[in-house]
Amino acid sequence: PCRSVLTVACEQTEVLLFDPISSKHIKTLSEAHEDCVNNIRFLDNRLFATCSDDTTIALWDLRKLNTKVCTLHGHTSWVKNIEYDTNTRLLVTSGFDGNVIIWDTNRCTEDGCPHKKFFHTRFLMRMRLTPDCSKMLISTSSGYLLILHDLDLNKSLEVGSYPILRARRTTSNSDITSSGSSGPRAVGSPGHQNDSGPLTEKHMSRSSQREGGSPRNSLEVLTPEVPGERDRGNCITSLQLHPKGWATLLRCSSNTDDQEWTCVYEFQEGTPVRPASPRCSLQLTHCIEEANVGRGYIKELCFSPDGRMISSPHGFGIRLLGFDAHCSELVDCLPKKASPLKEIRSLYSHNDVVLTTKFSPTHCQIASGCLSGRVSLYQPKF
Repeated sequence: PCRSVLTVACEQTEVLLFDPISSKHIKTLSEAHEDCVNNIRFLDNRLFATCSDDTTIALWDLRKLNTKVCTLHGHTSWVKNIEYDTNTRLLVTSGFDGNVIIWDTNRCTEDGCPHKKFFHTRFLMRMRLTPDCSKMLISTSSGYLLILHDLDLNKSLEVGSYPILRARRTTSNSDITSSGSSGPRAVGSPGHQNDSGPLTEKHMSRSSQREGGSPRNSLEVLTPEVPGERDRGNCITSLQLHPKGWATLLRCSSNTDDQEWTCVYEFQEGTPVRPASPRCSLQLTHCIEEANVGRGYIKELCFSPDGRMISSPHGFGIRLLGFDAHCSELVDCLPKKASPLKEIRSLYSHNDVVLTTKFSPTHCQIASGCLSGRVSLYQPKF
């Protein structure tokens, strides 16, 4: 948030800090964790959080980087995502143990923060909050996208306590049912802990419904439409939100790793006539096939701060993509059916597969990082 520091999460326990304007290296946190560092999230102008395959989350203060503020223990497997609700000051993390955990940073001490398990699902890959924190989106390696509507982070969700708004493919009328799959890439239901059957509307808790609208934390389960993947299934490896909350951005790969797509889905807002009536919150608006270089590796993409462009890893570089050739707003170029994203610019400076990319929130600057550890900064001119 201070815009003056570029932080880099590294595979070998390190966190690197740079001045993004001068590209000067500021500091290396050589033993930030005991395993790979996966994600970094700033909570304010000085505090930031890191998470790792060592199953922990660490809080840091830019003014005192020689030691951690505290270490948070609660996950039992690799921790992959950190989100933060600035209104409630609640930290939200997710990991490959399938858990979404809430941490109360209002009561943080050197021994940690009070925490609680908020949600659980099998094959969890990524978790994001919308900019207004009204929704939580969770992607899975089995091709499902879970959306919690009208989010209340103060209420833990036990199995069967959340109402199901719908469970189906975004372009189909058939409901999702459980499957007996056991592999992490198999196509089956998200399989919430202790589930014994299909996700159906029988789980609707009437007592949790609010007059005149859907209940808090209503769960919607979707299998987003992906071009060319109707019969083969896919893995949703990367998940991002439009900065204005208009859409979600997914990177999907086929179960056989022979195709990779970047897809944009617009949120279809509006409350169903009945809380248990069919609902479909996402519509595929734009997509593009990716190079599929570096099969098996997750590539993290992002929106620009104004939401007009997408930066997407593409082989040994990145592609800047737009909804049209003029980088118009999404709302100004919504097609009647899914249309290709337009390539605005390609930037190549790496000698290995690019795995992540990020726009500066304040400058015309983009950072990218590759598998061999090189970080590149671009200042593209249009």
